[in-house]
Amino acid sequence: MPRHGKKHLDTLKQVDRERLYEPAEAVALLRQLSHARFDETVEVAVRLGVDPRHADQMVRGTVVLPHGTGRPVRVLVFAKGDKVREAEAAGADYVGGDELVSRIQGGWTDFDVAVATPDMMGAVGKLGRILGPKGLMPNPKTGTVTFDVGRAVAEFKAGKIEYRTEKAGIVHAPIGKLSFDDQRILENFRALMEALVKARPPGARGQYLRSVTLSSTMGPGIKVNPHRIAASE
Repeated sequence: MPRHGKKHLDTLKQVDRERLYEPAEAVALLRQLSHARFDETVEVAVRLGVDPRHADQMVRGTVVLPHGTGRPVRVLVFAKGDKVREAEAAGADYVGGDELVSRIQGGWTDFDVAVATPDMMGAVGKLGRILGPKGLMPNPKTGTVTFDVGRAVAEFKAGKIEYRTEKAGIVHAPIGKLSFDDQRILENFRALMEALVKARPPGARGQYLRSVTLSSTMGPGIKVNPHRIAASE
């Protein structure tokens, strides 16, 4: 079993594991219990009442966090012709075609988001086994397969994130840094939660938001009342 340090064990004692905290209370407690020497990422884990094994219950999409995630996003764009210049002008970190495909086939995946124009998907499709498991494969449902590459790059640079359910029906997503003030964290949290509610698949039955947990990189998980999204305003 992994061993935890004394500070971590002490913070665990300060969290009521049976209580559902209000969003504002949870954020304040995360800050109070932080003992890391770096700017920790604030993360949300939401367990949804869906079965991702069924295609019609897969919850996947994107949301623009109003205050971003607090970290730089490296965007790669598969494009050719005028779209190369458009992507570069929007701030894409890597832009290209077949040469990028070959580089990735060689094992390179040093980027956070991949965008592709539809006419590049024939070549990009070869990368499914590499990019798919990493959640980097361009997909029309997440706005990463588009001819409007300038807008796509700008949105991801500004704080747009992708979310998707894992095998257990859980969505993990970063919503900022502890250096953000409480209001910015709460507004990002609210944006994500509203996006998940809107993305509820028709096939989902029963309680949809099963549990919501806020945590920081080195901090404990704090359970949040899933039905008080408005309280994060």
